[in-house]
Amino acid sequence: MMAEEGDARLGMNRRIERRDFLQGAAMTASALAAIAADPLYAAGAALQPASQDAAGYYPPTRTGLRGSHPGSFEQAHALRDGTPVAAAAPTGEDYDLVVVGAGISGLSAAYFWRQRRPDARILILDNHDDFGGHAKRNEYRVGGRVMLTNGGTMLINSPRPYSREAAGLIKDLGIDPDALEASADRSKVYRDLGLGAATFFDKETFGADKLVRMPRGSGRGRAPDAAAWAAALAQAPLSEAVRRDIVRIETGREDYLPGLSIEQKMDRLSRLSYADFLVEVVKADPGVLPYYQKRTHGEWGLGIDAEPALDCWGIGLPGFQGMGLDRRRTERMGNTAAGYSATGGSYSFHFPDGNASIARLLVRRLVSGAAPGATPQDIVTAPFDYRALDRPDAEVRIRLSSVVVHAANEGAGVDLVYMRGGKAYRVRGAACVMAGYNMMLPYIVPDLPEPQKAALHELVKVPLVYASCAIRNWRAFATLGIEQVSCPGGYFSSFSLAPAQSIGGYAYPGTPDEPAVVTFVRTPVAPGLPTERDQHRAGRAELLGTSFETFERHMRDLLNRALAPGGFDAARDIDAIIVNRWPHGYAYEYNPLYDPWDTPEGQRPHVIGRARFGRIAIANSDSGAAAYTDSAIDQAHRAVGELLA
Repeated sequence: MMAEEGDARLGMNRRIERRDFLQGAAMTASALAAIAADPLYAAGAALQPASQDAAGYYPPTRTGLRGSHPGSFEQAHALRDGTPVAAAAPTGEDYDLVVVGAGISGLSAAYFWRQRRPDARILILDNHDDFGGHAKRNEYRVGGRVMLTNGGTMLINSPRPYSREAAGLIKDLGIDPDALEASADRSKVYRDLGLGAATFFDKETFGADKLVRMPRGSGRGRAPDAAAWAAALAQAPLSEAVRRDIVRIETGREDYLPGLSIEQKMDRLSRLSYADFLVEVVKADPGVLPYYQKRTHGEWGLGIDAEPALDCWGIGLPGFQGMGLDRRRTERMGNTAAGYSATGGSYSFHFPDGNASIARLLVRRLVSGAAPGATPQDIVTAPFDYRALDRPDAEVRIRLSSVVVHAANEGAGVDLVYMRGGKAYRVRGAACVMAGYNMMLPYIVPDLPEPQKAALHELVKVPLVYASCAIRNWRAFATLGIEQVSCPGGYFSSFSLAPAQSIGGYAYPGTPDEPAVVTFVRTPVAPGLPTERDQHRAGRAELLGTSFETFERHMRDLLNRALAPGGFDAARDIDAIIVNRWPHGYAYEYNPLYDPWDTPEGQRPHVIGRARFGRIAIANSDSGAAAYTDSAIDQAHRAVGELLA
């Protein structure tokens, strides 16, 4: 009874947009008949009519459990677990190229192929009900207003400037990140209201619930203010010793490794975790660790117990201000930290739906009739006709909800089998680019050499959750003076108002009385396990076993506890919820604490794993060991080049 009463207070019993019961469901008989009667489909009569071919099919508006949604992964897991591939019905289709994976890497592969072979016929197969892969678009409609957020890949940004190939694709799509940033940014709306950052200290971790406005940190390019930090932390449920040490970490200028050369300092820092650095080198009270533990979740999907102190310095975490480290020395730094440290990173821009807009631009370029318009501004609100994606007369076709379970070099091409709607189908391509999760390839392509399979098994992706909810207004945020909130002890590591942007026909709400989107991030990890890969495997298992109801309850509970002083009521104010779970999220990035660091580049698992196998080439950001959009594009370009060499 107590649990039921608590759920009622949270609004768990309210009828909102939280589950799409039609997701993956069969179409009506009339819809099936209408598609089957279309003369364009006669040539593909071996295929059954599919949901994406029906009028009104539009997955971005689906709520509930998204990302790796039900129906997108079960057949792949069955294949992994030894279920034999079903006998496949031949479709009679034969393409110049078959691409497996309609994420940014797969779409880029089709783009690069068409650049060099303009008349090529291409089929793109994807296991999800929408294209884009991790570049997922979430679309809410509240009070007559369309509101967007990213369900995965967040923005155009990388630790290093984009390569010629990746920058060329971005430019060809009409994207000028700097110009778009200047024209679309509406963060002044938040600044004019005095909104800033806060930390929510939860009672389970810190002994009491408390929301505290925080000063700007002492990261790279920021000016620390000890008095401001001390004043803020005086409100926090922390011991005096912990408060004092956090101020010292954030604002101090002490050299904690005196007597060592810069080279010796950096080598030492590369071999111990940030947690060990804080306790063993800085000599901070261990009570600071819960405050900092999740600082690295958003960057690497791991806590500070498993990330090198040197890498944490490289991305601007505090504690190193007085140590005189050299940003040019990146020998024992991971890819992200080394890139940002040495170059400052690439240009940056966040579309309202994240990099889903890049995927949409690629699809519009590849598939005639998919969407109107011609600019990156109009792509944000362009209506998409999913019926155009897999038309038999199209030169490029995108077939959704199609799980590839087998691929083999046969003769002068590649035979592939995919599952769709419980049936197995066979298609053929003169060449194939595998642009999905690389670790599945040993199961999909069983003829791969054993050393290549072993290497691919090392590419364990980082599990993560991007969740969001539409709220009827954001007055509570304005009242409390906050825009983003870190939650060091919470189920979600942070939540924030979606970025304020206006681009093309899209305008973000300009006043606190209008609806808004709140985004949440969770990275399921298991501190204490022997390796980073072990933590990711444990987190993935947890994620796949977590119900939508559990995510919803935590979201509602967090907002109620953190924002109640501002008048927020989850039962009243939440209008819709989307949870994007990604059991296989970020590409694995080598970690100096766990991976051999003197291995030549050509002998690293991602390089061995991506080797071309006959007429099969391998793309995806996994192949670049970097969880960034430019890596996905670069690997597509490499894979296409291998096949067309």
